[in-house]
Formats: sequence, C-alpha cells, structure tokens
Amino acid sequence: MARSGVRGEGARPRVRQADDLGWDDSLYDENGDPADGGGASGGRGGDATGQGSGSTSRDSGSSGTGGDSAHADGPGAGSDRRNGRPVDKDGDDASAEPRGQGRHGGGGGRRRGGGDGGHPRRRRRILRWSASVLALLILGTAGAGYLYYQHLNNNIKKDDLNLGDEKDRAAKSKANAAGQTPLNILLIGSDARDTKENQSLGGAKDTFGGTPLADVQMLLHLSADRSNMSVISMPRDTLLKMPKCTDPDTKKVYPATVGLVMTNISLGRGGPGCTVATWEKLTKIHIDHFMKIDFSGVVSMADAIGGVPVCVDANIYSKDSQGHGSGLKLKKGTTPVKGTQALAWLRTRYGFEDNTDIGRTKAQHQYMNSMVRQLRENATISNPGKLRSLAETATKALTVDKGLGSVLKLYDLGNELKKVEPKRITMTTMPWQWAVSDSNRVEPKPVEAEQLFRLVREDIALDGKDKKKTVTAVKASTDPAAADDQIGVTVQNGTRTAALGPVGGRARTVSQLLVGKGFTKAEADSSAATAEETTVIRYPSADLQGDAQAVAKALGVPLSAVKKSTDVSGVTLVVGADWREGTTYKAKAQDNTTPESADVLNGAKTDACMHVNKDYTWS
Repeated sequence: MARSGVRGEGARPRVRQADDLGWDDSLYDENGDPADGGGASGGRGGDATGQGSGSTSRDSGSSGTGGDSAHADGPGAGSDRRNGRPVDKDGDDASAEPRGQGRHGGGGGRRRGGGDGGHPRRRRRILRWSASVLALLILGTAGAGYLYYQHLNNNIKKDDLNLGDEKDRAAKSKANAAGQTPLNILLIGSDARDTKENQSLGGAKDTFGGTPLADVQMLLHLSADRSNMSVISMPRDTLLKMPKCTDPDTKKVYPATVGLVMTNISLGRGGPGCTVATWEKLTKIHIDHFMKIDFSGVVSMADAIGGVPVCVDANIYSKDSQGHGSGLKLKKGTTPVKGTQALAWLRTRYGFEDNTDIGRTKAQHQYMNSMVRQLRENATISNPGKLRSLAETATKALTVDKGLGSVLKLYDLGNELKKVEPKRITMTTMPWQWAVSDSNRVEPKPVEAEQLFRLVREDIALDGKDKKKTVTAVKASTDPAAADDQIGVTVQNGTRTAALGPVGGRARTVSQLLVGKGFTKAEADSSAATAEETTVIRYPSADLQGDAQAVAKALGVPLSAVKKSTDVSGVTLVVGADWREGTTYKAKAQDNTTPESADVLNGAKTDACMHVNKDYTWS
C-alpha cells in the first residue's frame, strides 16, 4: 500500500469523520466561499513532502522545524504551542504584534500567521486536501488490487476433481515422520477444437466442436519434504480399462469399460475428473489436483514465459506429402521457441525418433525441463509487469479442480514447486510394451510400470538420491479374522513376467498348501495367468482385512503385501513372480531403483537434444 508523503498523516490510518479526510467546514464562510485568514500553520509544512516551503514566520526567530502539520490540524490546537510559543484559541500566535502594526511600524504589517504575505489557512487547506487525495488514492489502490485479484480469480475455470465412484479412489498419501504429505497433480493437455482459435491451431476442420481428447497426460509428484519432484508421462496411445464416470453437469453416467480403450478418451467421459479417476484406478496413486490446458492456452503461456531453448540433432521439418506433421521447422542445434512454435514442438510426432507418441513425450520432457530452468534463471520474471502478464495469461489458460481454484492457492502451489532444484527433477515415461490386442498401441509393462507407480506411491525419489526412509510396520487389523476353515480364498497364478512365461500349476500348488494349513475353502482360479511382480493378497472391504492378514501370516507373506482393492470380490491371493517355485515364501529384497525402461531425463541436463527422423530433415 502506498504511503502518504505528509508527515504524521501516514502514521494515523484512521478514517472516521469527514474532517479527518480534510473536509473541514471551518475553512468556508456561510456562502461556501473559502474563508480568508486563519491561524498559523506552524511547524514543518507547506508541501506534501514535509519540507519547509517558506510559510514559517520569518520575524518570529523560529527555525521552522516545529511539530508535524498533522498536529496543528487536530483537536485542541488552540491550546498547543508552536515553535516554542503559545497560540491562542483561534490558532494565532499569541506573542505577535497587534494587527496592522508591523515590527518596524507602518501600515499593513504582516498577515496573521506569516510575514511573507502568504495564506496559511489556504496552505493548510491544500495540505488537508493533499492528505485527503492521498488517503482516497490509498483506499482506491487497495480496492483496485482487490478487484484485480477477483478478476484473476474469475479468469480461472474450475471442474470437479474426480468423477469416479468413491470405491475406486486410491488411498490418500501418507504423511512422513515430520507430518509432511506428498502432492500429486495430474497435468492434462486437451486437443479441444471448441473455439476458432483452437480450431486454427489444431487443424482438422471436420473435428470442430467434437469430443476433446486428453492427448497429454503427466503425473507430477512433489515429495513430502519438497526436496524432489517426479513426473510420469503416459503415452497417448496407451490401452487400459476405464472406470465408471459421471458427468457433473449433465449427470450422464459413463459405465466402466469392459475391454481396453485408449487413455485419451477419458476427457470426453464427463471432463478432466474422469482422466483423474482413470489414473487412480491404474496406478493406485491418490491425485490431489489437476490442471488442464488447451492449444490456445499453451500458445499464450509460451508467449508470456518467453523463448524456451530446445535442441534437435539435425534440421527438422515436421510435414510430409500426406499432410502428416505439426509444421515445426528448426535448424540443427538449440533454438528458443515460444507461441505457436512452442505448440508445434509439443505436438510433434512425425519427425522425432520413430514417429511415435513415445518420441513426442521425450520432446515434451525436454521443453518442460528447459522451461523450469528458464523461469528460475530469468531475472525478468521478478518484473511486476512480467508477473502481471504471466498471472493474467495463466489464469485464463488453465482449468483446475476447485481445490486450486484461486490465485492465492495457485501462488502457494508455485511456491511449493519452486523449492525443488532442477537437479532433483526427474522426468519419466511409463514403462510400456506393444499391446497384445493392437500392435499400433501400447500398454503398461506389467512389472516395471507397477514398480514405477509403487515408488511414487511410497514417495521414493526417482533419481535415487533419497535418504533411507524408516519403514513403518503395518498394523494388524482390529477386525478379528474368521476361523481359518471359514475363510474363502481364491488363488491366482501371477508368475508371468515380461521375459518369462507363467509357471504352470502354481495356483493349484499354493491353494493345496493353504488347505493343508486349515484354509479348507481355498480354491485355485483356473483362468488365464496374470503378471504380478510380487505376491499380493487383496481384499475388497474392511470387514475382510483380518481374513486376508490371517492368510498372509499362514504363508509367511508380509502384511505389507495385503492390499485393499475393489477389483476383487473376496480374499484373493496372487502368487507373484517372486514365488515361482517351492512351498515356502521368501520375501525378495525390495528394489527401489527406477526401471531403465522409464527413460529418465534429469531436470538439470542442459545438453538434451531430440533425435530427428531422417525422413523429416531438410538442407
């Protein structure tokens, strides 16, 4: 808030009565005209800076360094002393000669309150009005600041966080020993052609107003202690099962899919909250917030941020005779991109590596890392005008969940994110393999994708630089287990891996082992073998947790392997790849390294450069 230049006025921010703001009826006669004459101004005054202006009486012998002008305006001024001399009730200098008799005789003399022929009451009135104007400006500025804050808040578009059923939600992240909690934010890039600008930027005129697709999906994980950040990208062409979602506006229900569908259709099943629900269903990672941006939002944000340096190892032109490509055209080496060129970089598939979505994901990681470094290093970001422009642009460009739906909350989030140094930011792609059902699509690589998800769930840094975490023992269920011979257990064979086929008969062997231990209702599931990295026991509801833990204890499986899941209807034991033989379970030492297939890119790597496909080069 601006400070008044009038000494004393700024020290009293009260706004109670009209005369406190300079509206003093005594300054006007009965006709409303300014009254002439009036008491001495006294003290340091005369202008709004508090410097002497020559209004002090020269023949009084005073130095003119008396009390603040505000004191002369206050109640009881007539009984005050100015410059060491008494003043009368009207504010006149009581020791001054009678009116009309100057010190050296002669007519005219000096006017009341000054020997320079000035108008101290008028000056005092000017001072009062200066203070009044400043006070109003201060209040007005504060009001304008509030209105601008509200304007920015109104820019932000908001949507529901999760559109899935509550039973499908992932458990909330656990706090660390210091009581700090990790933060998981899903970043969504929409290909919506819902405006003329988005249509122009996205092309494909026949798709105007069509169902939007979530073509970019990145899960940003901020560690509980704010020391590191991990990002997992899911390729647009990933096939998976989608949960039930309900559109919050139309109340239309989209049932859970029976078969596999492409992950990017989630956005059209009620909004970004369905994309969130899909991620939680797949990864079992609790998502706290989401941010969605479209083509025009990317362009405006890229312009507001300024040029972001990106690198290609050869000249690239992403366009072929069939019209494929983003139109990106760059020379070999490093080039700063912004605006539509930045959007083209982020959308380029034809021209990077093998012309697949995987190469595009790597290019997005390079851009994001470079952008973070640019924002941290660019001093102009502290410029008020630059910040205001960025705030205006960001609030217009983003759609967020209601938990992030204000400038203050976004500001607080930004402060949390900037605590992480680039060297502790790890960009990854979800480990994938070509889909069995469609060779043009991909699916999560069973063991390695789950390992990556687990590291994030357990708040383990993907750069491997974490301090060793204290393992918290799993508490036994407070709900007593049923008698062993009354617990129904379904046993499945999950011994298949990416490199090895399933071990035949493992479900039957382990179910018979359970029967021998008194769990007479244990049965093998003869359906197709699944893939599970480690042996796990799942249960659907809290009343069966005790039963599941009883099975774990009987087999020597740690209680940490007992998981709640809505994917099962009863206690279900999946014999994992860590128990391919024998009847004695031996827990394997946990591997907390990031899988190589996650294609790690560190945020401090400044020499990252995209490989250009030879069919999209130019000279």
